[in-house]
Amino acid sequence: MESVLRYLDWMSVGLGLLGGLFFLLLLEIFRLNSIRSRSPPGPRPLPFVGNLPQILKDRMAFIRLMPKYGEICSVYLAKKQIILLNSMQILKEAFVQNGDVFSGRPSVPVVQWVNRQGYGIVMANYGHSWRQQRRFALHTLRDFGLGKKTVEERVTEEAQYLTKEMLKLEGKAFYPKHLLMNAVSNIICSIIFGDRFDYDNRSFATLLDILNRNIQLAGSYLGQIFNLVPFIKHFPGPHQEMWKNASALRKFILEIVEEHKKTLDPDNPRDFIDAYLIEMTKQESKEDSTFHVENMMRTTTDLFSAGTDTTANTLRWGLVYMMSHPDVQERCHEEIVRVLGFDRSPCMDDRARLPYTCATVHEIQRYGNIIPFGVLHQTTKATQLQGYHLPAGTNVLPNFTAFMTDKEHWKYPDTFNPENFLDEKGQFCKNDYFMVFSLGPRACLGETLARTELFIFFTSLLQRIKFSWPPGAPPYNMKGVVGVSRSPLPFNTICLSRETTH
Repeated sequence: MESVLRYLDWMSVGLGLLGGLFFLLLLEIFRLNSIRSRSPPGPRPLPFVGNLPQILKDRMAFIRLMPKYGEICSVYLAKKQIILLNSMQILKEAFVQNGDVFSGRPSVPVVQWVNRQGYGIVMANYGHSWRQQRRFALHTLRDFGLGKKTVEERVTEEAQYLTKEMLKLEGKAFYPKHLLMNAVSNIICSIIFGDRFDYDNRSFATLLDILNRNIQLAGSYLGQIFNLVPFIKHFPGPHQEMWKNASALRKFILEIVEEHKKTLDPDNPRDFIDAYLIEMTKQESKEDSTFHVENMMRTTTDLFSAGTDTTANTLRWGLVYMMSHPDVQERCHEEIVRVLGFDRSPCMDDRARLPYTCATVHEIQRYGNIIPFGVLHQTTKATQLQGYHLPAGTNVLPNFTAFMTDKEHWKYPDTFNPENFLDEKGQFCKNDYFMVFSLGPRACLGETLARTELFIFFTSLLQRIKFSWPPGAPPYNMKGVVGVSRSPLPFNTICLSRETTH
């Protein structure tokens, strides 16, 4: 009898739990239906997880489906609604005409944990601190050559180092990721830290690896799981690698800052770190100043990370496309040598005389699609967009993939073809749907630097080197890895000196 009573007790507990779960499920379905009834259309979300399973299964395929729901649509990451902008007209209406309203940043648990979100520039909240940091960064970067011949000269010099390093491996199959990341990073390092790092510097190579690793982890399944259940930070697991990597990057920058403090001359700032330390002293008596160590660390990390990952990623895609389209590579090389010969280094003024090469660089950016769906924005106050009411705190995401593959605005939207950027006379022509640096107040701070690096590095490499797949290499998977950014899968290349083949 007693065992029967215990069995009935456990049955009642089980039924109670099932009833509770069923009630929660009904509440979630009711909540979703209520939100969807007054929101832009979109794929039907599942209770509690939203569209996350579909997104993680194939992000690129999922994002290409979005325009079928119209110029503005809704998706759900777990319980969080995101408004996707699929047309250029709506993107400009939101980010340009109403930039102040659409320039907020949501709190992202994984970023909050490893990078102390709220400081710096990229993920800082839209407000006084963000304005001060961005204004100072832009002004200081310009003082140290951004957009001027001095930075262009640094890129040209680094391109010569890179070419020399690659030709040391002539005829051997190697993975060019480290060389490209080191070269690109050296440009921003020379501006921020006042120095570059040799390609055989193992400590710096390790730092670049962990930077790249954290960017991948943050956008991976692991990063999304962390965003759903951030309390796992208190437990051991693979997510702890992100914290370890972020701590190593922070230590690296702090050590450089401490060295700068010892040799600082307030009258002769050498780089961004010096300028920031001087500004901290100037602003220390002001109550509204946001210049302090944490903001310096975050702003420096933002500039270092953004100035390394996306440009190096684009150049890696560039090598993949050149090896996969040798006819394009040959045509670029012939144009470059016809205009510059083998000895003169390219400069930005050469772009008008190298239309096919310039078009190829842009096509690598378009087809490589490094940032497929931009960075999350958030409305800073309640607003209207295309007749829909968006409460304050609504998450908004630009669908750059929709713009870069729009069949009405590209000749060859689904294939790699530099003709997308050439007119009938073979001259380079711009396309308003080329959207890689975003728009409005949150547009990329380093756009000028990125354009300079991509053109000069790419042109310098193709001037002197022929790239090809190793003999017997299997067909390459062009899908890549989609996280915070879209990067190519590891690959090997073989370099041959062009001068010895002519």
